[in-house]
Amino acid sequence: MKARQGAYIGRMVPLSVLDLSPIVQGGSPGQSLRASRQLALAAERYGFQRYWLAEHHNMTGIASAATAVALAYIGEGTSTIRLGSGGVMLPNHAPLIIAEQFGTLEAMYPGRIDLGVGRAPGTDQLTARALRRHLTGGVDQFPQDVIELMAFLKAPQPGQAIRAVPGSGSNVPVWMLGSSLFGAQLAAVLGLPFAFASHFAPQMMDEAAEIYRREFTPSEYRSKPHLMLALNVVAAETDEEARRLFTSLQQAFVNLHRGMPGPLPPPVDDPEDRLAATVAPGSPLSKAVVGGPETVRAGLEAFVARHKPDEIIVTAQIFDQEKRLRSLELVAQARDALMMAA
Repeated sequence: MKARQGAYIGRMVPLSVLDLSPIVQGGSPGQSLRASRQLALAAERYGFQRYWLAEHHNMTGIASAATAVALAYIGEGTSTIRLGSGGVMLPNHAPLIIAEQFGTLEAMYPGRIDLGVGRAPGTDQLTARALRRHLTGGVDQFPQDVIELMAFLKAPQPGQAIRAVPGSGSNVPVWMLGSSLFGAQLAAVLGLPFAFASHFAPQMMDEAAEIYRREFTPSEYRSKPHLMLALNVVAAETDEEARRLFTSLQQAFVNLHRGMPGPLPPPVDDPEDRLAATVAPGSPLSKAVVGGPETVRAGLEAFVARHKPDEIIVTAQIFDQEKRLRSLELVAQARDALMMAA
């Protein structure tokens, strides 16, 4: 397949990739990060718009805790695709540190870096305290931290005593992330692009999208709203094979709900549908698109028609790396088929 940077589906909706760099059972963080770089290279080859990594801590199934470091490794192997965080959990960090980290990435890979920031700690409270030990900051100070971070990324002001070096004047694009209405409201007030975590929290997706678009205030960053929705998409040669691959993520969600998170388990046959609750209406995975080529194409088309995003960021936690790469290729083929039919 010929690579096409920034290809679109349907009514000109770009597709991007979200990766948690999953550690599979029997695997290691090193293997996961190498697999993530391979996934990013495939995303670039198949014409996806951006590749983002998510920050989580104290989780034995996720290798992307040091998000900026992992992005530097992946950036060295890619050449055109945009790279970013989906996202950096800002309550865990001083804004200056993040400005320096992403300013460094921008210096290394100019014009290719996005900085998505979120309000959740991405971990448990005990670990969050270990990450940012002082008593100030945290979730309650999140809006002020975002404003401070954006100021560090702008050109320095006369008399400015503290600068992010690298970072000052880099103007790295900042995205607001969210899984509730708070992120939508803050993105609208600040005039930032907004990415909603509908891949695991679809319940408030439509309301958040409506609030964001209705309340958006044009800013120096964007003249109009830009909404990106996250979507689990698992593609395979047949519907049956895709559903089996999807059971890895379903098991992971069940384990997380039971307070037993861990490495990504291998897929299983589920003749009794014991995992069905994870995809029931209103459940965390209810918006997932899972199937063979025709099912995936129809699912993407229906998602765009119903929710009208400006962009979709697809994610798939698949145990077998070759099948994960094949899934991404099939998603790209579905996108191209929709482009041709539009």
